[in-house]
Amino acid sequence: MRLIASAVATLAFAGTASLAQAQTLRVTYDLSLAGLPLGKANLSSSFSGPKYEMQGNAKLTGLAMLLTGGKGEASASGSLAGAEPRSTKFAVVSKTSDNQRSVRMGLKGGRVAEVEIDPPLEPKPDRVPVKPADKRGVVDPMSALLMPALDSKSLTDPDNCNRTIPVFDGASRMNVVLTYAETKNAEIPGYSGPVLVCNARYVPISGHRSERPATKFMQDNRDMSVWLAPIEGPRLLFPLKVSVRTMIGIGEMQASLWSVEGDGKPSSPTRKAVRADEAIAAGTVQ
Repeated sequence: MRLIASAVATLAFAGTASLAQAQTLRVTYDLSLAGLPLGKANLSSSFSGPKYEMQGNAKLTGLAMLLTGGKGEASASGSLAGAEPRSTKFAVVSKTSDNQRSVRMGLKGGRVAEVEIDPPLEPKPDRVPVKPADKRGVVDPMSALLMPALDSKSLTDPDNCNRTIPVFDGASRMNVVLTYAETKNAEIPGYSGPVLVCNARYVPISGHRSERPATKFMQDNRDMSVWLAPIEGPRLLFPLKVSVRTMIGIGEMQASLWSVEGDGKPSSPTRKAVRADEAIAAGTVQ
């Protein structure tokens, strides 16, 4: 389940950006699995000049909460330069009814400088060793959600989908490979307009357990996608929806509320806000 959760969290995603004005993006996501509601996640991303700070939390509700007591908090910071974010700090704490684990990571110039995992992961014979080279040229899972538009392209140019995101979560190194699928229109409270739909692939590099059925399933998975909405001020694309087929059904993280605050240009309000999947069913998505 940690692998699946990591895939959901890191699927959505990197050109150059020059941020002259302070701006904050706030998104609330509905979480579901196999059509059943799991809970909600809230994410706040603030931009000032080239620097960014991100804060997020997620909490399971209903039956999922009763069974697992699951919740978590995460934060990340860094700067936007070049083709992808440059993380400087990342931290996450995940809790269930019977355990808790925290990860703290410091990075410099795209290189992992230090990692602290408490409690440490148990040694397993099938865990692929992480090499020093695997900790260079990487981005943390939270910062990977930021996707600056390519410098020479418009925000909704299909080429913004075509990229490989090198992610290190403190324990495992993976690539998230995105390719353009189509362009749609979507409406949710706070945003109405075009979204890029990118197909996604999970490619494990190291730190994963190679013999686990979940690892092999995700490696062969061809049913993963992310919807990316543009943010004009910082010229970013940011996930509106993430969909991942898991071993027990489709897992989704879908925005139910979207707001852009500050000096940047906000998203246009909608007259009648509907969920992205409802828009498809009603024929409003082209």
